[in-house]
Amino acid sequence: MTPPEPLFRSFFMAGFECSTHRNMSRRRLDMIAATHHDMLAFEDYSQLAEHGIRTARDGVRWHLVETSPGQYDWSSVLPMLRAAERAGTQVIWDLCHYGWPDDLDVFSPAFVDRFARYAAAFARLHVAETGRAPFVCPVNEISFLAFAGGDMERCSPHAKGRGMDLKRNLVRTAIAGTHAVREAAPGTRTAAIDPVIHIVPRNPGEAEAVRLHNASQWQAWDMLAGREEPELGGSEEVLDVVGINYYWNNQWLHHGEPLSVFDAARFRPFRELIADAAARYAGRDLFIAETSIEGWPRPAWLRYVTEEALAAIAAGVKLHGVCIYPIISHIGWDEDRYCPNGLFELQPKHGRREVYRPLAEELARLQGQVRDSACAAPRTAAE
Repeated sequence: MTPPEPLFRSFFMAGFECSTHRNMSRRRLDMIAATHHDMLAFEDYSQLAEHGIRTARDGVRWHLVETSPGQYDWSSVLPMLRAAERAGTQVIWDLCHYGWPDDLDVFSPAFVDRFARYAAAFARLHVAETGRAPFVCPVNEISFLAFAGGDMERCSPHAKGRGMDLKRNLVRTAIAGTHAVREAAPGTRTAAIDPVIHIVPRNPGEAEAVRLHNASQWQAWDMLAGREEPELGGSEEVLDVVGINYYWNNQWLHHGEPLSVFDAARFRPFRELIADAAARYAGRDLFIAETSIEGWPRPAWLRYVTEEALAAIAAGVKLHGVCIYPIISHIGWDEDRYCPNGLFELQPKHGRREVYRPLAEELARLQGQVRDSACAAPRTAAE
């Protein structure tokens, strides 16, 4: 049987940090501007191509686009959209990456309606500019945002004890946005992106609380699919591509430290977490939507994630790629600490990014491993 058409233009992908929330001190972030990606979009996409990366995650900054209700200023988007077209880069556009216009209450029905109209307007713009329906992530990391912004006051909307309220309205928003973009641009693909986690109890008394916390990782995806709280409007058709985020600290001891990959008794191989998601959302396309680590372990971490991804593919999972996120090292959200976690360093020189060579060399080696692997193309159930 002929393998299915690849979902992405390259197995390895790049993620441009595009958060636009208000941080812990209530200061608005614009990580696209902070990394100069808005000014260097074409150069960034072109430099990615030099490393064999032809697909990227990027962001539409809603707070810049809709400065007054129903009025769209696309001047912050069009240069990036056109740069991607010139460079031949496929982009998955995040429409809400933690941030929204200041006049909106994220808990309100008006938030859902405004987002749907904005999402449809972007889809029409994309078709007008490219002749193609877009690939979008309507609302990035619903579960994480509900936790960080709805329970922990760490980012917008800086609430406490309202995580489930926020999660429900973000799910409504993503569902409305999905319907809106599909109606405006038939053929639009949508990604639902959230972390996978594994928590281990410190003692038997914590087992039930940990079980519930581990189970909560599926809740937003299940809501989108209409399996939980179907009154929110979800359905199996709404949940399209499943994006899995996985970092070095996505497994941890309950109320304790991250688990080491060498902790064989408690650490679960990443391939098993991928398999769990694939089994739960059977038949869907998956990809690793975010992964990285800071500092010198960057090459080893990418090697581990890639080899685990290839093992999952060999076992029959329809996994289409691995996204290095962020691709550009950056300054932290809440402090002036440099986060060295990208393939490219922050400050450009003569319009080009400085490359972190150890990661570039490992990426090139892994690209050869992917090409040589008979399991690089996702299998179908019939195969």
